[in-house]
Amino acid sequence: MTPPAAPPSTAPRLPASLWALMLGNFVIGTGVMAVPGTLNDISASLAVSVPQAGQLITVGAALIGVGAPVFAGLVAGWDRRRLLTLCMLWYAVFMAACALAPHYGTLLPLRVLAMVPPAIFTPQAAACVGLLVPMAGRGRAITFVFLGWSVASVLGMPLSAWIGGLLGWRWAFGLVAVLALASAVAVWRAMPDGVRPAALTRRDWASTLASPALMMAVGVTLLSAFGQFVLFSYFAPYFQQVLRPGTGTLSLLFLWFGAFGLVGNMLVSRRIDRLGPPRAVLLTLGAMALSLALWPLGTNALWVQMLVLVPWGLGCFACNSAQQARLVHMAPALAPATVALNTSAIYGGQALGAALGGALIAQGGMLRLHAVGLVLMLLAMALSTWATRVQKRSVGSR
Repeated sequence: MTPPAAPPSTAPRLPASLWALMLGNFVIGTGVMAVPGTLNDISASLAVSVPQAGQLITVGAALIGVGAPVFAGLVAGWDRRRLLTLCMLWYAVFMAACALAPHYGTLLPLRVLAMVPPAIFTPQAAACVGLLVPMAGRGRAITFVFLGWSVASVLGMPLSAWIGGLLGWRWAFGLVAVLALASAVAVWRAMPDGVRPAALTRRDWASTLASPALMMAVGVTLLSAFGQFVLFSYFAPYFQQVLRPGTGTLSLLFLWFGAFGLVGNMLVSRRIDRLGPPRAVLLTLGAMALSLALWPLGTNALWVQMLVLVPWGLGCFACNSAQQARLVHMAPALAPATVALNTSAIYGGQALGAALGGALIAQGGMLRLHAVGLVLMLLAMALSTWATRVQKRSVGSR
């Protein structure tokens, strides 16, 4: 397919299909974050410890991390309208199955199966952008598609926490199943037929893996997600231990965090083509590092904790969007490979962070989670700067 040419005097309009992809990412994000939002209730209702409940995050994220590049090869020739619709139908079925799981031993494998669609939908939605919009608008289009994740943080995670606190985590999972069905209908109606990004060859994968700049950029994503999810995975039990909020207050904290996540992603979406993706990534990483450095100030007062959360909220989802745009900009022809690897890095970092955070909590280290996250975020900033220099040298030597 050839993207329609935009009028030279106006910014290209985003096609309706991008709204469906954004909605799909919202549902995917809501389902992924339903576990952190309801972790306290899952732990209590299934009679398992918080670290054990946290394994639901670890195993799900590990499946996505390993599966994203594998699935990218398996579904290479599929029509994306049918593929993405099928993903959302699968998501609906298995999120509903999770909601009905009688005990933890059943829930764990069902959660793994429910995470197959996130391994496919997010990278394949990003890979479609090049066939749906002109080159000049791709940075904006990619960040718009990933806006769904920010909206999920504003509405999905707080709603899951609120529903989980009032009715139980099963109702929160059931809500995601219903939303996934609605998303499947939206994707089917809005996506055009014949969207098939070029299949990746072995040479494409070899070129991607052999590029120091690309792999370092993917490493930035891994370290960033790792640093965040050491603490982010356990927001609910952390706040419960330190601030002892009620159900409404905990939901308010998640809503506050997510609102700034949405603002940050919108700001980056509008300014990324002017700032340049590398600078946007560094700014968002710096914002998250600032929150982690100030984290101990929020242990005694709710309003202080809310202020400390602001920079993290501004940076977290915007960083993922900027990283996606950065990788596509660095090597447009290799976008399906780099987006799949970047998705792998996001969820691989989440799995590592949830696992390390759970291990620290099991040893009584709940109050040290932010310090570990800060070290990892500073390493991500250093690696990002290095990757930019390597990329400039590579371009200059051509």
